[in-house]
Amino acid sequence: MRDADANSPLGARLPRFEDARLLRGRGVFTADVPPPHCLHVAFVRSRHPHALIEDVDVSRAGTAPGVVSVLTAADLPHVPLVDAVAVPGLVKTPQPALAGERVRFVGEAVAMVLAESRALAEDAAELVEVRHTALPPVVDPETATTLPPLDPVLTSNEVYRGERATPALEEAFAAADHVVSGRFTTGRLTAAPMEGRACSATFDPVAGTLTVRCSTQSPHLLQRKIALCLGMDLAAVRVLVDDVGGGFGQKIPASPEEIAVALAARAVGRPVLWVEDRRENIVAGPQGKEQRVELALALDADGTFRALRCDVLGDAGAYSFNSASALIEAYLAAGLLPGAYRIPETGWRVRSVLTTKAPIAPYRGVGWTSGHTARELLIDRAARLLGRDPVDLRRQNLVRPGDLPYMTPTGMTYDSGSHLATLERAAKLVDAANVVPGPTADGRYRGVGISPYVEPSGWGSAGAGESSWSFASHDSVRVEMAASGAVTAVVGTPSQGQGHATSLAQVVASVLTCDPRRVRVVTGDTAGAPLSTAGTRASRVATVIGGALLLASERLAGKLALVAGHLLGVDRGEISFRDGRAVAPSASLGLAEIATAAVADPAVRAALPEPDLTATAFYDPPATYSNGCVAVVVDVDPGTGRVDVVDAAVVEDCGTVINPMIVDGQTLGAFAQGVGAALYEDAGYGADGSPHATTFGDYLLPTARCLPRVALEHRESPAPHTRGGIKGMGESAMIATPGAVACAVAAAVAPLGITVTHTPIRPHELAAPTED
Repeated sequence: MRDADANSPLGARLPRFEDARLLRGRGVFTADVPPPHCLHVAFVRSRHPHALIEDVDVSRAGTAPGVVSVLTAADLPHVPLVDAVAVPGLVKTPQPALAGERVRFVGEAVAMVLAESRALAEDAAELVEVRHTALPPVVDPETATTLPPLDPVLTSNEVYRGERATPALEEAFAAADHVVSGRFTTGRLTAAPMEGRACSATFDPVAGTLTVRCSTQSPHLLQRKIALCLGMDLAAVRVLVDDVGGGFGQKIPASPEEIAVALAARAVGRPVLWVEDRRENIVAGPQGKEQRVELALALDADGTFRALRCDVLGDAGAYSFNSASALIEAYLAAGLLPGAYRIPETGWRVRSVLTTKAPIAPYRGVGWTSGHTARELLIDRAARLLGRDPVDLRRQNLVRPGDLPYMTPTGMTYDSGSHLATLERAAKLVDAANVVPGPTADGRYRGVGISPYVEPSGWGSAGAGESSWSFASHDSVRVEMAASGAVTAVVGTPSQGQGHATSLAQVVASVLTCDPRRVRVVTGDTAGAPLSTAGTRASRVATVIGGALLLASERLAGKLALVAGHLLGVDRGEISFRDGRAVAPSASLGLAEIATAAVADPAVRAALPEPDLTATAFYDPPATYSNGCVAVVVDVDPGTGRVDVVDAAVVEDCGTVINPMIVDGQTLGAFAQGVGAALYEDAGYGADGSPHATTFGDYLLPTARCLPRVALEHRESPAPHTRGGIKGMGESAMIATPGAVACAVAAAVAPLGITVTHTPIRPHELAAPTED
């Protein structure tokens, strides 16, 4: 990693500015700002995975203490949620705010009680009587492809099917010396943010406006969805976002409950507040992952990878209500299948099907996690077949510096990277060369897993286009300086804990050469923030917002140079900025002096008619790709099947590092989630369509005791085509860690004849058989 410029805030390891407030309990979340005189919502949710709704009797609930109204689908006509992005071949099934004719998963809302308190609303919700006619549940996506459609307007439960192959794929397989194949499945996860979903809505009947306060990652996207569903003008809907206690992708799409709250506020004429409880979040919130991936890898006798073929089957859950819910998992798994490897020929088939489960939505690592995990397990199988060291086999086939820029057969162009260097360093940090798979002196079985990765990041419109469908993913920002010299950066991307208030301030300060603490980052109000078409998602903020802020800050610096040049009697081209001052050959001025003159000096205004110190910028960057490697060592107890992660390393390369401390935090958090996905977390369903997990007693999150010390290192290969060379990195460790853990476990138990084919890996599957 380069040495940070001592005179630049970019690359400085600054503690997060927002932490003092948050750690003292002074954060402000949606539930902390109830609208005056608001009603509280409790949703009545289906206990059936699939059923026709015959009748909803609200008479008893309507007369319960404190209840103002009980609403059903018939009371709230609207346009159901559906994504506007046209994806060729994808069938969409709009999701209503409240189910009216049938329910399609356990937890789907069928009515909402509005009362003077949440407790009274919950009590009354128990009095709502819903009469159903049960229908067969469908929980297995493979079986779903052969069953009658769950949505009567469809002809099949398959809502997407696509295929692609390079011209010489079959020839490569026919000529291969070895073909290794396997079938892998990844479990269903839930994001489990510390703050669940929450929103309030206030409708002004005189002005015809609606104000929504929400815990969302995408305020402008939510604004568009609400306006569409309620038939309102976009300008009449305002979305406010306070602190957001975690999102991980779950809070990207608009939720049906959010639409229901907005509809209810308009219907009853009073503000309405809904704060999700933990059971609702686990059962009814959008979920992630769950894919079946079949792979075949063709190799030469010397271990050179020649071709990779895959068949991906994604479980979309109950609705294909937007492109993310039905397709982002399965399709993205196929698109990134070559990963960091040179594989000349690839082919894939992708299918997405409906089942009677909670709908799938983006979750950190999206489809990349499943495809990556399956590929890394398959590569380890190939290494065992060939009698090769798994690290050496990967080393042989990784993209090398001389290959860059490298275009994958799926159409992604890696313009920079350190694929080989990060592998070597991660393997060294865990001493992989000296880890002997198999039994140890204490009777446990040890294994090492190496998982090099590539993460598509930045995710501007061009990046989205490399997935073969495009959606708007550009942003605008505004930077302005007050007479005091303080700077305000206004953006449309709220933080869910990523440290935007610090890292984005560093970006602005790097141009103006001022103290980053003099830069205030403001977001969270669609009435004032410039448009962010996609919000905070897909590791795009550092690249897209950071790039836009660099542009806007340079424009602001140009205006400051104009004023400073006038005041110092030199051409603006002779002005440079250093240590928060505008410097000319023989004199200098502080930023506050320049800003004060621009605002208050009549002579400046006479000479410069519009010396305003506001600058805006629009940015839609090209696609870029970060990379790195995760290495893990595990011990497995063959008696109990217990897995302990005993050593780990992550070496990441996100181009220009804005703040290493924040990158470390993102990496460690994603690593912990990856361990959870590999070993603990399971939001699966039983054959009867009931969820296995309804509380944290059932849905097991990793704790500090589950995690080792993780060695973290950074490499920097700046992106040549983005502003500042910045790449994103928020998904990276979640993409690669499940694969590293799975490979380590597979290596450990291979001598026992146990094969790892899915995550989460359960202890009983690893316990060695005992003699009777």
